[in-house]
Order: sequence, then C-alpha cells, then structure tokens
Amino acid sequence: MKKNKKRTRDNKGASLFLSIVLVFCILGTVVFFVAQRISSEMSSSAIHNLSESLGLIKGTVEAILTKEAEFQKLIAREISTIEDQESFIRSYEKNRTMVKISLIPSGENQGISNSEEVFTENGLDFSSGRTVEDLPISQSYLNGMGTWAYTMKCPVVKDEKETATLYVEYIFDSFDQALPGGFYNGSAMLYIMDAKSERLVLKPKGMGQLDAGHLNLEDFYRANNILDKKLQDEVTERIRNGKNIMFYHDIRGQNSLIYMWAVNEGSLYLIGYVPIEAIQQEGKIVNQNLILVVVIMLAAFLICCILYYFNQKEQVKLRKEQEEEREIHNRQLAEALQAAQIASKSKTTFLSNMSHDIRTPMNAILGFTTLLAKDADNPIRVREYTRKITASGQHLLSLINDVLDVSKIESGKVVLTIGEFTLSSLVASVDAIIRPMAKARDQSFDVVVTDIKHEYLVGDETRINQILINLLSNAVKYTPNGGNIWFRIIGLEQHSAQYEHIRIEVEDNGYGMTPEYLKTIFDAFTRAENSTTNKVQGTGLGMAITKNIVELMGGTIEVASEVEKGSLFTVELELRIPDNQKDEEFWKKCGISRILAVDDDPDIRNTIQLLMKETKVRVDTAAGGEEALRLIDEAGKKGEDYHIILLDWKMPGMDGFETANRIREIITQTVPILFLTAYDGAELEEEVIHVGHSGILAKPFFVSAFKEKIQKMQMGQQDEKPKNQSGEEHSLSGLHFLVAEDNEINAEILWELLDMEEATCEIVENGKLAVERFDQSRPGEFDAILMDVQMPVMNGYDASRAIRSLNREDAKEILIVAMTANAFTEDVKDALDAGMNVHVAKPIDLELLKKTVSQWIGRKEES
Repeated sequence: MKKNKKRTRDNKGASLFLSIVLVFCILGTVVFFVAQRISSEMSSSAIHNLSESLGLIKGTVEAILTKEAEFQKLIAREISTIEDQESFIRSYEKNRTMVKISLIPSGENQGISNSEEVFTENGLDFSSGRTVEDLPISQSYLNGMGTWAYTMKCPVVKDEKETATLYVEYIFDSFDQALPGGFYNGSAMLYIMDAKSERLVLKPKGMGQLDAGHLNLEDFYRANNILDKKLQDEVTERIRNGKNIMFYHDIRGQNSLIYMWAVNEGSLYLIGYVPIEAIQQEGKIVNQNLILVVVIMLAAFLICCILYYFNQKEQVKLRKEQEEEREIHNRQLAEALQAAQIASKSKTTFLSNMSHDIRTPMNAILGFTTLLAKDADNPIRVREYTRKITASGQHLLSLINDVLDVSKIESGKVVLTIGEFTLSSLVASVDAIIRPMAKARDQSFDVVVTDIKHEYLVGDETRINQILINLLSNAVKYTPNGGNIWFRIIGLEQHSAQYEHIRIEVEDNGYGMTPEYLKTIFDAFTRAENSTTNKVQGTGLGMAITKNIVELMGGTIEVASEVEKGSLFTVELELRIPDNQKDEEFWKKCGISRILAVDDDPDIRNTIQLLMKETKVRVDTAAGGEEALRLIDEAGKKGEDYHIILLDWKMPGMDGFETANRIREIITQTVPILFLTAYDGAELEEEVIHVGHSGILAKPFFVSAFKEKIQKMQMGQQDEKPKNQSGEEHSLSGLHFLVAEDNEINAEILWELLDMEEATCEIVENGKLAVERFDQSRPGEFDAILMDVQMPVMNGYDASRAIRSLNREDAKEILIVAMTANAFTEDVKDALDAGMNVHVAKPIDLELLKKTVSQWIGRKEES
C-alpha cells in the first residue's frame, strides 16, 4: 500500500516536471511572437510619450504665463496703494522677463512707462480675446530691441474703482531657460508660434539644427515641402479652433512625425517634427531591454520550478502533521461557531431591548435638570427648561415604544400619526436636545433654514423629530471634540402647490464611514467598528428605524461619507400644506404693517421675506448697519416708519448693538428691536436691556416664533393659564387615592403631583398590603386605587384580582388604574383581564391621569 502511494507520488512528480517543461516551451514561443510586435507597438508608445513631453512643455509655458500674470496683478495692487504712481513706474527696472512696464490712467489715451517715453495702446493687438488668469494678452510683435514680445494688461483698482491700466511687456526669450534642451538627442525640431499671426517667435536652444530656422508657418511649410493645400487648410482650421494636430510627412528624405500643440487655449502653438527613425531607435533599445528582462524572468521561473519540485519531498513529511493539526483546528472552529451563534442570539435579544436613541433625550433631560437647579430663582427660565424637559421626556417615551418593539419595525407595522405642526416647534425641540450635547463636546452646531415658503405643515411631527434626533445625535457622537455639525432645512421646487418639498441635510466633519459600511448602514444591528467609534454605545437600530420611517412618509434618504472627512445625510420629504395659513388679522390687530430685517446673510433675509409673504406685512431688508440706518431715515422722512426691526447681533463692520444704539437716536423707544442670534441668548441679555424695548429672537427665523415673541412683548410676557385641547378643565381636587408603589422615588413623585392637584393619597409598598388596606377601609374612603404592576410579595395583577373578589359592595366598583412601564398592547390586555379598569403608562402623564379619573368618576356619579 505504501509502495503504491510512493509510486503515485513519483508519477505525479514526473508529470509535474514534464508540465513545467511544456509550459516553459510554450512561454518561450509566446515571448518570441510578442517580441515581433514590440517594434510596432513601441512606435505608438513613443508617440504617446511625445504627446506627454509636449504636454509637459505646454504646462511649463502656461506656468510661466500664469506666474507673469499673477506677478502683474501683485504689481497692480501695489500701485493702487501708492500716491506717486508715476515715480514708481519710471523707477521700475527692466529684467530678463519684463522689459517694459507702462501705466495709462482711466479715461486717458496715453500714459507713462519706465522707458521714459509716452505710452499708448496703439500698436498692441488684443483682438484675439485670449487671456491669462483673466488678463488680456496681446498678439506677438517685434519690440524696440528686435526681440519677439507680447504684452498683458491689468486693471489697477482702488476702493473697488478702476483707476488705471497696467501694461507689462514680456519677451519670449525668457522661456528658453525653462524649456528642455532637446528631443530625441537633438534630432527633433521645436518652435513656439503665435497663433493669430502664425509667426514663429522662438526656437529654443538645442531644438534642431541652427540653419533650420523659419520666420512663420508658411516658411515652415515651404522649407519642409508641406505643399498639400488641403492639409494646410486643415491645419489652419485646427489652429483657428485651438486644436492639437499630428501627421506624418517626409522631411529631407526622412519619414517624420509633424506636431502642432496648442498652448494657453490656442494663443500659442508648439510646432516641429520628430524623425520616425529616432522614435524607432528608442523602441529598439526598449525592445532589447525587454527581451533581456523576459529571458532573465524565464530563467528565474525555471530555477524556481526546479526548486519547487525538490521541495515537494520535504513537504510530504510535514503534510501528515498538518492534516492532524487541521482536524484539531476544525473541531475547535465548530465549537467556536456554536458558541458564537449562541452569543449572537443572546446579543440580538439584548440589543432589541436597548437603543442608543434613548440616551439622546435623556441627555437633554439631565442637562436641563442641572440648569433648572442653577436657575431655580428665574421663573422664565424655569418654565422654558420644564417645557424642554417635557418635550424630551415625551420623545423618550415614543422611542422606547418603537425601538424596543423590533418585530413591529421589521414587519412594517409602524403607523403615522398625521397632524398639523410648525417647523418652528420642530426645530426648537431638536435644538433643545442636540445643542447641549454638541456644547458638551465643544462642537459648533449650526442650524440653517432657507427657501421655505410655508412653516405650517401636516405630517407626523414625532416621527420627523425622531428622524432628526437619530441623524443629529449620531453626528454628535461620531464627530470628535471641537468638530462642526450642520443642520439644514432647504425648500425645494414644489411638485404640487398643496405640498412643501423640503430637503433635510445633516452634515458633520467627523470620523466618516468606509465604503463597505455605507452598504449596510441602514441594516438593523449594524454599527461602524473601528478604534475610534467602537466605544460609542448603541443598538445599531437607529438608521434602520430612520430609513423605515422616511420611506413610510414617501421620502428618500441618502448618505455620502469619507473616512476622516465626515458624513452628509440627505432626507427629502413632501409634506402637505394645511388650509387657511393666512393670519392677516393678527398683524392688523398688533398694528404691524412694515418691518425691517437687517442681516449680512442674504439667505436669511430671503427666508424672512418668503415666510412673511402671506402675512401682507411689507418686509424691507438691509445687509448691514449703515444701510439699515439709511432706510430708517428715509422711511421717517416719508412718514412710513417701521413697526418692528429685526437685527442680527453679529455682523461685520457695525455690529448689532452698535446699530441698535444708533437706531435709538433716530426712532422712538416704542418701536421694538428684536436681536436675531444663532447662539445662546443668555450672554446677550444684559446688553439687550440697555437698548430698551428690545428682545432676543432665536435663529432660524419662523413666523410662529416671531408672533409668540410679539405677543409676549405686548402683553408684558404674561403667561396664560394652560388648558387642555377641548377647553374642559379636569380636576383631582378633594379626591383620596390608595397607591401601591414599591419604588420610593416614584411614590414621592406621585405624592407631589397629587398634592399639586389638591388631592391626597396613602402609599403602600406591595400588592398584598394594598389588598389588606382596602379591605380595612371604610366604604368610600378611597376614590380610586393607583396600582403598580411589578411589585414584591404580590404583583399588581394578583392584587387587583384579590380586591375584586373581596366580600364588599365597592370592591367591584372601585376604580383601579394600572400604572406600569409595560406599555405594549399585550400589557394593556393583561391589566384589563386582571380586573383593572384603565391602563396608564409610566412615566405618569398628569393630564391623562386627571382626564381618566374625572371621566370614570363622572360616569359613576351619572349612573
């Protein structure tokens, strides 16, 4: 058996050796035929190389022209700052490039030059329209020294007004030192030709024989026997259009390649020829070297094959050991795979109950809670912080309900809640959550709204808010400290008059994403993994949820990203415009018909005019403080004073506060001034107070926020007493509750909330104590029972069943409210099956609790 295996291996070795020899023979044959084709292919390659060389020379000439133009611009700027320009021009010494410099004042026909003579533009031809760096360049000419030259002219501008024109004469001889010494060992010919006059203005040194010079293109044709009229016409047409041309021709008994190469968009041409023999000579040298390399490679290949053959004998000894190791390794891999599958399943289960989105509103809640403690004595800020905490808390609840229910998202059962909302409230709620996060990481957070025609829209505000929070919170997380984040809402061209077409852009200059990750970014449970970002926690559901919601709304979402450069998410949505958006009565009632908006950003001025268009309020705009003062003065003289002035506080030149103080010198103190700012308004409050009858309006501008600010200023910032949407007041005053709650903090919060509503309660720690206390109570002592579900000793479900089974009349009738963090449909069903009357999810919404209890007690009293 072993002999057979050995004989088989020997046979395989012999076969391998013969195969190698056969391959070597075939390869040698192929190399022989390839060598035959190299000569012809090298000619094409040489032509390509010639084209590249001409391209390099073209680049060199254009670089010289560009450098001259840029230097001339610098001289023009220097002249604009000099009082005695004539002395400067006359004292300017010529050099080997710039041989003459002249200046003609604006409005005059002649001027001065450094050659001590009167200078005019007569004799210079700029009719070709060619330019270098936007500076016109003249047709070539012979200057006073008998050298071919050209002139460029450049305007001299002072205080944005053209005061003179600077003319500088350059000579073509200055190109000579920058150009190569020759082509193909001096056998190639090269001239530089002026395209308009077809004059040969320069033959660089070492480019062809000295007695081969020509004066112009016609002389070049005649000297090289290019007499074909059709060919000459084709060349002329190509030069007129600034095109390159190459063609073969016999020159002095040598087959040559003639070239004409456009420079500076065809104002100059590189013309000349290269003998084919010179091209083929390079091809022969390359061919010989290539064959030598191939022979060496073949020899090396043969040696490697021989070494490989003898090495196989050594490999056989190791193969048996490797096979045994492979079997052990495969067993280990199988065990590891099984463990990985179990871990992956556990990870999926765990991740489905977590979400990085939860941390975003929680950060806002904790941040504003800290600010609440800091500004507890400021009632205005307290109300603002509590409003933002409530908004973040509500958003947190919506995320918990959607993110944790993965099956709901994957099955596409997410349902939109359509209603009317304002972009103002949407942007404000997002800003309240994201800005503190960005500020904590020392990031700049810019919010821009442009070209929006309607800010009142119909859609699911909560879902849009969720989209924005997902995108922006990721931008904050995946952008390093000190980075930049941009949030833009851009109005696009409407496809229908009933729908506002908007684009939402979230951009950052953070870590970016790899092309591989971009392919799976919208898949569930995927996150970018690298040494920088893997410490950012999250489930990987955020982008999957976002894409699902965007597509449910009929929109699109795209992403572009580069590693270490940042990412750009683009969402496009069409949202319906509600009817009756006009609110002209408000502005008439407030006595506002003319306002002035002052901002250095034209997009912001345009946005204010677009959003105020339907209000019938005239909006004038100014780009700066000085223009604003002029408009206010003109309006006062006409008796058409402005009723409100919107003023950006941070402008170049005269800033907002300086402008406001100047405005107060012109107009009465009764005209409100609102400072527009994209920053935290707290730092401006002290300076705003000194202006008088003024306030702060946050950017971006929205009509609803503008109206709210006007109402506060006219009403002395008095808040109205909040009412529920129906206008009906619900009260818990005078009611007494039995509360079963094992968490001390939740119990304390509930105690305080009920005390705020002038209601009382008695708290027990578990369901067993709740049953005993109710059984011992007098009939009617408790108006309702607030029952937690998850409690020690006895849970809420068992306690409710025990209460309903007690032998007393009110046991069947007492209102039992389930209060639990379990908020899904099956949890509501379990509560009702246990004998509870209603289900209220934690955290407790006091208004919902008041409404539920009031309605239940009301029905009980009616019955």
